[in-house]
Amino acid sequence: MNKKHLGQNFLYDPTILKKIVEVSGISSEDTVVEIGPGPGRLTKLLSERAGRVIGIEVDRELHKKLMAELSEYKNIELINGDALDYPYEDLPEFKVVANIPYYITTPIIFRLIKGDNLKSMTLTVQKEVAQRIVAKPDTKDYGVLSIMVQYYTSPTLEFVIPRGAFRPVPKVDSAVVHMEVLKSPPVTVKDEKFFFRIVKTAFSQRRKTLANALKSISEDIKDKIVGAGIDPMRRPGTLSIEEFARLADVLCPSVLYCP
Repeated sequence: MNKKHLGQNFLYDPTILKKIVEVSGISSEDTVVEIGPGPGRLTKLLSERAGRVIGIEVDRELHKKLMAELSEYKNIELINGDALDYPYEDLPEFKVVANIPYYITTPIIFRLIKGDNLKSMTLTVQKEVAQRIVAKPDTKDYGVLSIMVQYYTSPTLEFVIPRGAFRPVPKVDSAVVHMEVLKSPPVTVKDEKFFFRIVKTAFSQRRKTLANALKSISEDIKDKIVGAGIDPMRRPGTLSIEEFARLADVLCPSVLYCP
């Protein structure tokens, strides 16, 4: 019996599950974390390919069933707990392969990508979220999530999973996104926190011009934007990650809360 408050929509199709494992690129040398193993079908496939599998299941009843059903799989470790609280920093290098409950998608991505030991994530997420993750500038899906993920990883939307493949059937389609963690960000900035503050402030009023969206940052914001080589009349959604980095570095020395 699924629990709606835990966002449980289980994927049973063996062909799709095998495809997820294939695009994850895991091998016998990898430690793999699965968030929300559910009935354990993907967990079994991961254990056949990976050296070690850690399944984090918040549902006590499901965890108990999994412990019994997967007891013969010696390379599977099952944890009953909240994936947002798990100490990933204590692991060796690892990869994540998971069907993420929709309601924790963004928090779990942000929780994971800032660690030093994550190698990649292969996540089944809501299709609209997947489109936002891989979106390019000047498209309707491009925003804070796009820039945050693309700052740390190289994301690829691998394939779409129709809603009918899940039980119970959700209201939306899903998609599998593979995110390979970058060795270094695609841009260099003076201060990461300030860079992301500029991005978030700009997109909080994405329909306004850049000058209006950022007017709370600096009194002479138009001059600063021009100084970064950017037209202050442009909309935030048209700026590339490189342009946001350049703008943040120009603004940084003139703002009190930027080191």
